[in-house]
Amino acid sequence: MSKLFFRLLVLLMSLSLIGIILVQVYWFNTSFENNEEQFKFHVKQVLGNVAEKLQKQEAYSFYDRYNKLKDSTGKIPQKDDLLEFTYVQKNLKTNKTIVYSNSIIAEDFNISSSLFDKKTDSSKFKNFSSKRITEIYNNKPLDNSMLDQSLIPDERIEKSGSLDVLDNAQFEIFYKDIASAMPLEERVSIENIQSLIKRELEEYGVKINFEFGVYNSGAATKVASANFKYNPKNSYSIPILTDNEEHEQYKLMVSFPQKKRFLLSELVSITILSIIFTLIIIIAYSSALSQLIRQRQISEIKTDFINNMTHEFKTPIATINLALDAIRNPKIIDDKEKVLRYLAMIRDENKRMHAQVENVLRISKLEKKELEIEKESIPIEDVINDAIEHVSLILEDRNGTIKTHFNATRTSVLVNDNHFTNVIVNILENAVKYSPNPPEIDVYTENIKDMVLIKVQDKGLGMSKIAQKRIFEKFYREHTGDIHNVKGHGLGLAYVKKIVDDHNGQVYVESEKGKGSTFTIKLPLIN
Repeated sequence: MSKLFFRLLVLLMSLSLIGIILVQVYWFNTSFENNEEQFKFHVKQVLGNVAEKLQKQEAYSFYDRYNKLKDSTGKIPQKDDLLEFTYVQKNLKTNKTIVYSNSIIAEDFNISSSLFDKKTDSSKFKNFSSKRITEIYNNKPLDNSMLDQSLIPDERIEKSGSLDVLDNAQFEIFYKDIASAMPLEERVSIENIQSLIKRELEEYGVKINFEFGVYNSGAATKVASANFKYNPKNSYSIPILTDNEEHEQYKLMVSFPQKKRFLLSELVSITILSIIFTLIIIIAYSSALSQLIRQRQISEIKTDFINNMTHEFKTPIATINLALDAIRNPKIIDDKEKVLRYLAMIRDENKRMHAQVENVLRISKLEKKELEIEKESIPIEDVINDAIEHVSLILEDRNGTIKTHFNATRTSVLVNDNHFTNVIVNILENAVKYSPNPPEIDVYTENIKDMVLIKVQDKGLGMSKIAQKRIFEKFYREHTGDIHNVKGHGLGLAYVKKIVDDHNGQVYVESEKGKGSTFTIKLPLIN
């Protein structure tokens, strides 16, 4: 996979994931706004119904008192003809005349108004009724002058009844005038308003706590619930108890302190599912991206490993070929000393290649748990001394020195002598290889509680913070400009980590670029 294609793939996957998250956020905001609009619509309907019922309740109360007062007077009402009109229709062919007359009569009741809290002694209440007469004259020619004469019609139909429209109109005007002069506390009660609002909200399926208050010309009144506080974000208002001129003196304010929580509660189930699925997508994406990057790194590391291995084997193979060619030379084959020297070279180079192959196989067996590690109680200082002996030749070749500082008083540990010697050898060889100047190495031991610490300190190249985190990974090697300037395959420290882990120990490194590194191994002591 090319770098360009890999980056394009990562970019498209990232954009798709971001797009999914943005769509989810947009959906949530839209759903919340829709719920808020629906909530607002229902609340407006509720408040409208409450205002209408408050008005009707007040009107019914006055109407009931009005009827009781009217019936209790015992007086005959005075009648006034407010309007009378006559309609005449003539049929010339049949000589038939129809006369229709209608009169509107008002009955005045003089009733004491003390029960309505008025200052006057009495008030006039009116009832309106209608009297309708239809007269039919057959074969009787009539003109306008004869309509007032006493003629007997052939057919007479008379109807009468009350005019509810006029009655209701004059009563509404009457009671609103009286009510507008009364204190608010006598017109409505806190309990009644609360009951009406609660009932209406339940009918619309809005189950939420509320607070309310009535305002008079913008000022708060005593008609309010105990915890009412006006908040423009969660409060709604409507005019109530309007007068005959439709003046909006009183306003009912209703607030919902838990409005946001209520709106969110309606989205919580679907939102949780959306978040869960989005998290699954994010986790799957992160895992897939991590695996892609990991595979790409492994591919690069393996490529480096193959290049290094090829380079490492190239020199021994070339040396062996040269030595064999030299031995075949007639002048050399009879020289026993030279033949033995060339054979020694072949043996050494063969051992070198064998050691590289063993490193690869050893790591593979460790990962598959196929490598048997038998442990025994050994003083750790003996293991360190054996390891120093193994690297003494390459150390002398570089004119280097190793100083030991054995400060541990308890040194018995349960280890595999061979493998743990290889662990120390690997660390010491790294200290030699990564020291540009003659190596100066210090080895320390000390006790901390029930542990023994082994520290190998050098003054070499050091390493970056990134390298310190990855130095124990298989095949990982920090590049130093030329990949072949320091030989190796990135397997030695991976082997070190595996062996130390199998001994229930810990290994870590502290380093600073240009100032050297310190490898520390912690092992449990034998009690």
